[in-house]
Amino acid sequence: MWTDRDTRTDTTTEVMKMSATTNPSVGSSGVEGPLWSARSDDWAAYLESQMEPLYRAVITELDPAGESILDVGCGAGRFLALASAAGAAVTGLDAAPGMLDIARRRVPDAILRLGDIESLPFPDDSFDGVTGFNSFQYAIRPRQALAEAQRVVRPGGRVVVAVWGAPERTEASGYLAAIRSLLPPAPPDASGPIALSDEEKLTAFVRDAGLTPLEFHAVSVAWAWDDEEAALRGLTSSGPAVRAMAAAGEDAMRKAIRAAIAPYLRTDGSYQLENEFVYLVARV
Repeated sequence: MWTDRDTRTDTTTEVMKMSATTNPSVGSSGVEGPLWSARSDDWAAYLESQMEPLYRAVITELDPAGESILDVGCGAGRFLALASAAGAAVTGLDAAPGMLDIARRRVPDAILRLGDIESLPFPDDSFDGVTGFNSFQYAIRPRQALAEAQRVVRPGGRVVVAVWGAPERTEASGYLAAIRSLLPPAPPDASGPIALSDEEKLTAFVRDAGLTPLEFHAVSVAWAWDDEEAALRGLTSSGPAVRAMAAAGEDAMRKAIRAAIAPYLRTDGSYQLENEFVYLVARV
């Protein structure tokens, strides 16, 4: 079992230290890449795996057989694998080399690129659709990131923006608050995890980019782990959690997470958090 003094901590700490300072001249990839690479194996095994209901809902909505789909912020490739199985030709872009290493093993037929969602390395009109799962709101310049998604989609194609749902319908809100409590104060104009969770705000976000909103959906996603250690491995693996550990230390992060998930402990020692995610489909 992994303890607070696991031998991996030394190497991850170095990554966290390098990522703790944000250079405003660097795009999202320069800031987020090291954070999301730090614990990419745990992310893939303990957290990304929990998101499949959302991925499947979007695939059902898009029905992408025979289409070319780009997933921006593709992570370890779980959505790409499902979309490929549904008949899509898939391309993924992510800022984190560690995530892309896993995606290459999962989806050997995918085209995978390391890059910045605010400056996509693809020509205009390259894809039938673009998806972004909890990616646009974490960009340093979210509107620029969405404008890039619009640019690379063919006329008549679709863009899907998927984000956290309303905090009152998301039991992981306490976890997000725990991360926020350990981070330095964010700049007034900084985006947060729930910056686009409201339907009105999300609709305005896509309209401002010149897209036509089509469908807004909410999806229930349960995060479940067999025991506390599995929950902690998942919940300390996200980029924001790694950033918080850089600021406050891993012991403080794990303590804060334990408190946040305590209400969701079940009698058998497992944990289950019921969460809402929402997504908006828009037409280019």
